[in-house]
Amino acid sequence: MNGPQNWLPVLLGGAAGAPLRYLADRAVQARHDTVFPWGTFIVNVVGSLILGLLTGAALSGAVGTDVRLLLGTGFCGALTTYSTFSYETLRLAETGAVLFAVANVVASVVAGLGAVFLGLALAQAILA
Repeated sequence: MNGPQNWLPVLLGGAAGAPLRYLADRAVQARHDTVFPWGTFIVNVVGSLILGLLTGAALSGAVGTDVRLLLGTGFCGALTTYSTFSYETLRLAETGAVLFAVANVVASVVAGLGAVFLGLALAQAILA
């Protein structure tokens, strides 16, 4: 079923996640005098942690479809950004900051996976 009961929570979550991503990125980046894209890195790791927590809660039966659509698909989908991560990594490499580009890829994958696993484990420990 793809009616309003499904796309409305996604829309609302995305409407909250997208501006939060932009504001968080700008706030974090303004505090760091470096070419490394800390803002995007932070929002992606935080989004991964939230998604891990949400997944653990869903697996335990603590949250239903509406919450998963609102927070998982909508909010986390808009908060996190693979396209910006890719673009910023490409720009780092093109401008000669190859070490930063490689560090961004490695750190983002390791931290993102670590955050989602941590969130899942926390939710399962709390809700078990």
